[in-house]
Amino acid sequence: MTDTAYASPRAAMLGGVRDAIGLPVVGLASTLIGFAAIAREAGWSIWVTAASTAIVWAAPAQVLMAELYTTGTAIAVILIGVAVVNMRFLPMSAALMPHLAAGGASRGRLLYAANFIAILNWAYSMRRCPTLPADQRMPYYLGFGYTVVACGVPATALGYVLAGTLPEPVTLGLVALPPIFFGLVFIDGARRGAEAWALALGAVIGPLLHLVSRDWGLMIAGVIAGSAAFAIDRRRHARGATS
Repeated sequence: MTDTAYASPRAAMLGGVRDAIGLPVVGLASTLIGFAAIAREAGWSIWVTAASTAIVWAAPAQVLMAELYTTGTAIAVILIGVAVVNMRFLPMSAALMPHLAAGGASRGRLLYAANFIAILNWAYSMRRCPTLPADQRMPYYLGFGYTVVACGVPATALGYVLAGTLPEPVTLGLVALPPIFFGLVFIDGARRGAEAWALALGAVIGPLLHLVSRDWGLMIAGVIAGSAAFAIDRRRHARGATS
């Protein structure tokens, strides 16, 4: 991944495509292949399974949908559950959209772009877009987003076809592999003090709080680590401004 500007907005979009092809696509595909196996066991058709990737575009929410469906949960409850799981995209969108809006994008275009928010393209775009000219940020983000979606849907269909042929440990391993990859992406992109502090504090208190509460430990750890990192970073900036 380069840190220099592209020659044009079109070149920026192609740069997003190039950044997406490779490890990001492999990490995403492994998740969706594992999810497709779960969806097939839940009784979904291949078309519904693939469509869930294109429409929902959030593997944790898709897994939740499949698991709740198998228990006969009411559709309204499933929709609420998916909405709650996807609330994590709100702060991600709030952090990224100002960078994309700097190029003069309309509100409608920003709303359209927000539909492609996922951990992968958010992490890459938050690292790359601030270093790009304003008119190249949206093309880069959409180039990356279009690529991962275009690869994610067929990967889901492939996982559905392969379901039953892969051993269960392999299927579960495919679902669990991407968080490791995402963590490495975040570590690589943690160039600012706040990001580094958040990752370090989360790595320490996350496992401890998980032992206290498996249901709420991760969420509480995120709130504590993120808030503490924000406070530490503000204090450092305040000291720098007064020195």
